[in-house]
Amino acid sequence: MQPTVSDFLVSRLREWGVERLYGYSGDGINGVMSALRRADGAPRLIQPRHEEVAAFMACGHAKFSDQVGVCVATSGPGAVHLLNGLYDARKDHMPTVAIVGQQARMSLGTDYQQELDLMALFKDVASEYVQMVTEPAQARHVIDQAMRIAIARRTVTCVILPNDVQDLPMEDPPMEHGAVFSGVGYRFPAQLPEPADLDAAAEILKSGKKVAILAGAGVKHAVDELIRVADLTGAGIAKAILAKTMVPDDLPGVTGAIGLLGTEASDRMMRECDTLLMVGTRFPYVEFLPEPGQARAIQIDVVPEALGVRYPTEVNLHGDAGATLAALAERLKRKRNSKWRKQVQGWIDDGWKKTEARAATEAAPINPQLVFQSLSPRLPDDVMLTCDVGSATNWYARNLKIRRGMLGSVSGGLASMGNGVPYLIAAKFCHPSRPAIAMVGDGAMQMLGNNALITLAKYWQEWEDPRCIVLVLNNHDLSQVTWEQRVMEGDPKFDTSQDLPEFRYDQYAELLGFKGLVMREPDDIDRVWDEALAANRPVVVNAYTDSDIAPLPPHIELEQAKNYLASMLKGDSSGLHSAKLSAKQMGRSLFRRKK
Repeated sequence: MQPTVSDFLVSRLREWGVERLYGYSGDGINGVMSALRRADGAPRLIQPRHEEVAAFMACGHAKFSDQVGVCVATSGPGAVHLLNGLYDARKDHMPTVAIVGQQARMSLGTDYQQELDLMALFKDVASEYVQMVTEPAQARHVIDQAMRIAIARRTVTCVILPNDVQDLPMEDPPMEHGAVFSGVGYRFPAQLPEPADLDAAAEILKSGKKVAILAGAGVKHAVDELIRVADLTGAGIAKAILAKTMVPDDLPGVTGAIGLLGTEASDRMMRECDTLLMVGTRFPYVEFLPEPGQARAIQIDVVPEALGVRYPTEVNLHGDAGATLAALAERLKRKRNSKWRKQVQGWIDDGWKKTEARAATEAAPINPQLVFQSLSPRLPDDVMLTCDVGSATNWYARNLKIRRGMLGSVSGGLASMGNGVPYLIAAKFCHPSRPAIAMVGDGAMQMLGNNALITLAKYWQEWEDPRCIVLVLNNHDLSQVTWEQRVMEGDPKFDTSQDLPEFRYDQYAELLGFKGLVMREPDDIDRVWDEALAANRPVVVNAYTDSDIAPLPPHIELEQAKNYLASMLKGDSSGLHSAKLSAKQMGRSLFRRKK
């Protein structure tokens, strides 16, 4: 049998090093599914229950493997379902390729069943490269371009395959004018800025007396170089949320997360520094950065359009983070005066004490911070952590003390609910011998997580280490948004939009063959974590937590306090209970003092 276009696609992906695809079948992609069957698992198709989960898994695959993630879907509705997970990959700059079916070429333009304008549909999310294969000789360079551009530009690309093209005999391009012969392979170079710019940046760091570093996801493979520059300059290191697990919290000078989810130590460092070094980050919240003119700033990024867009930087260094930091370190000498670093470390030590004290605040039934505080010292050294979007992200960012060797991620740029369990499953496929923990709110669990657990049930028994825990913060409330309604809008909780139905996640887990555990009161927490981490199968922890524990920002503006008080006066359904808990929490925070 002569290989088809789909056979070529599958074999070409294998040449590019793709070991698995995440996707769901349908008549618009049947030719590719037949080719995957004939390929006998090389590459392997992983079947989730929904295309959105497939795209999230492809993004998670890229995050936890440092390889391109590939997802596949049928035409029409299957293609539409991919979009959210693909936008997650695009916003977090994860190399991801979507392979999407389409109706037969002869019917295009007739509003045929499941026909959509897929070029237009994917033009934004895959703006760097989206192409439809209309004849066999085109397939080679389209696949190669999609893979190479996704890897080189760390972005999303899309290949559209009409269903009649999928089954056509594969043909090489002819040896004639107008033909294109492409090849496989790309390795990202270690890129350095101009020496003059490195010299200028080094002089700024040398002259700075209070140096602060803001590290983003771009430091993933440059941690040693980052730490060296921090030690030479006496700098503290704050972390954007995607860098949470990249820079260990037990190193001197690491202030923790920054921003709405951040620590008071990071906030104070930014308010008092005179020099700022930003590395591999597009952190968006200007109110948590030094005021313009306060600090001389340097930025390092491998993507030129990311330079100088968040803060008025004096020197922009276009280069690979590791190589650029190493070149900077060669130009620096260790500062003798350690007063600034000691001051920063004092804020850090005080912050961890406050975090522990806040976790001990009584709540009804359980303070969610205490759940994370109990987990932190129990984390296995090689654990993989995934966190969904919601109030859980606050406690992930603040209460877990990360050690070297741990991996983790969230939906950063898109901040989409529903990523936690798909990321978890993808991480386990990438590293089947490592334990993994997902931290998910009940809103995200009811939205997509419960569905994704069925996929976990299908595959977990093939993994070398079966430890796979899903923590569900069950507070019957979309609590992060509830607090945003109070603090940003001055509105009371809108029960109609915020209340969630009860769901027994632990009993559902048992139906799927997992272990289901329940935290109903504080005395359950330590015992349940010990039991979950010792289990020989996946575990779902149903933790009944208090939605009225405020996810306090590191500083509270007067306007935010006024809005919160206004929301209470308008008749918030949580009323007195929320106010009492907030008072206890806010007792450990100060209003931001204007300079």
